[in-house]
Amino acid sequence: MIERILIENFKSLRKVDLKLGRMNLFIGSNASGKSNFFDALRVLQGIGNGFTISEILDGKPRSATSEVWEGVRGGSSKACFLPEAQTDEIAFLVSGRLAGKTGAAWEYAITLGASDGRVVHERLAVPGEVFDSAPVSKNTRADPVIAVRYQSGNQSRPPHLKFERARPVLTQLARANGDQGVKSAHAEAASAIARTLANMQRIDPSPAVLRGYSQTQHIARMGERGENFAALVNTIGKDAKTKDAYLSWLRQLRPAEVDDVGTLTGAVGEPLFMLKEHGRVEPFPATVLSDGTLRFAAITAAFFQPDMPDVMTIEEIENGIHASRVRLLVDLLRSRAAAGTTQVMATTHSPIVLAWLTEAEYASTFFCKRDEATGESRICALPEVPHFLDVVNKQPIADLFAEGWLEAAL
Repeated sequence: MIERILIENFKSLRKVDLKLGRMNLFIGSNASGKSNFFDALRVLQGIGNGFTISEILDGKPRSATSEVWEGVRGGSSKACFLPEAQTDEIAFLVSGRLAGKTGAAWEYAITLGASDGRVVHERLAVPGEVFDSAPVSKNTRADPVIAVRYQSGNQSRPPHLKFERARPVLTQLARANGDQGVKSAHAEAASAIARTLANMQRIDPSPAVLRGYSQTQHIARMGERGENFAALVNTIGKDAKTKDAYLSWLRQLRPAEVDDVGTLTGAVGEPLFMLKEHGRVEPFPATVLSDGTLRFAAITAAFFQPDMPDVMTIEEIENGIHASRVRLLVDLLRSRAAAGTTQVMATTHSPIVLAWLTEAEYASTFFCKRDEATGESRICALPEVPHFLDVVNKQPIADLFAEGWLEAAL
């Protein structure tokens, strides 16, 4: 889990420093910075995957060993808040705790140059410092190699290790177990942190995709647009307990009693999502179900994937969901985030979503606002909005959001 994230000079985010929870909601008007924050998470995902800086920002084609990676919107030329003449350096700092019994705290920082795709500075601490490039005076961006001071734990002077500057040191250190004197514990910790960053899943299901047949019978994780949704439902159905839990959420969504969930079979055996309702023999295939039903079914299925991500991002969670069922959506995100190991990052424009939040959840609900004069996005937790805690005790939070009070206060 990522407990803190600091972003500097990335798109409209001149400087954003957030403490995150298990379930995190981002609210605000269009073009307020929500999607730019999600783009920052995508940069971190690319870092965890060990891509070059240029590949992370501008994308990479399919290869024999990897799928297509789409770069961030605008690519490297639009990645910086400040004009390149001032600085093209983008900085990220993330921290959290390693999984397992130790739960060791870690902190990772990287500064990258957008124009030349080079690492400017990088540091890892877990616990205590592991490596840092800043103390090495000979480091210059023109050099294709970056040297880092490595704290091996020995009494002698920390050695300087050299790595390729075009890609993050983090993943290179993770692969250097035993090489250059890198200790196994450090390589394993770097690998675990890289996996946390890489193991993000964007969920933005498209009804058009959900209405289609899957290309395989079973799958452990569906695509971000809902590719192979029916195959995932087949996988969920293999375990009776998991299927019952999934079915219970769908029953709360539909006005008619849902008897069963499963798939129909196409001409060559390919699966198609379907529901059975109210004792009817004939099922309702995905092709006749509403956009809202399909989207909710896909988002819910994502929380029952055998291969769960460390971080799941969902934009505009209320899309297609009737207002009377929005509470169900909030309950889904809340319960699944609390029960599992997946951290949820979601955006919403719905005041009704906010109405169902608990007071404790305000700390991980972030209001986004963009300054019209400077173009800078400010993102802060609701309790940090001036006078919010006083005012929300007198007026419902949904009204404060819908009436623009948050905009005026920030």
